[in-house]
Amino acid sequence: MTYAEVKELISIINTSVLTNFELNMDNVSIKMSKNKEAINSQTIQHTISEVQTSPVQMKTTEFATPTVSETTMEQSGNIVKSPIVGTFYAAPGSDKPSFVKIGDKVQEGDTLCIVEAMKIMNEITSPYVGEIAEIYVSNEELVEYGQPLFRIK
Repeated sequence: MTYAEVKELISIINTSVLTNFELNMDNVSIKMSKNKEAINSQTIQHTISEVQTSPVQMKTTEFATPTVSETTMEQSGNIVKSPIVGTFYAAPGSDKPSFVKIGDKVQEGDTLCIVEAMKIMNEITSPYVGEIAEIYVSNEELVEYGQPLFRIK
């Protein structure tokens, strides 16, 4: 596992709601944990317990967690949430149009976006039939598990 891969993994876990993470792969053992009290107060406390095979010194860092305003969530419709932690992509490529935009009609199974996690592109499909009322995230924004992505009315 390269330093860049470890750094990316730290970033992904750091933005997730996970409090503990452990990976054992190819003679590499990585354990990470976050302070649970800090998560409850809308701050993620990132601590690396152990990183073997990497001489890099890691420091504890605080990150504010993004939240969707309560007034946004009160509006009618169905919310499509991210099933994984990763990077949100609105289109299949930088030179391609977005999968959906506000006002588009969607059917169950239509692709809404892609969430990239650990170099794997995961198509997020609509579980609902309706119209895209809101898009809560921007292209190439990091999203966490359970974070609202779309509102379909």
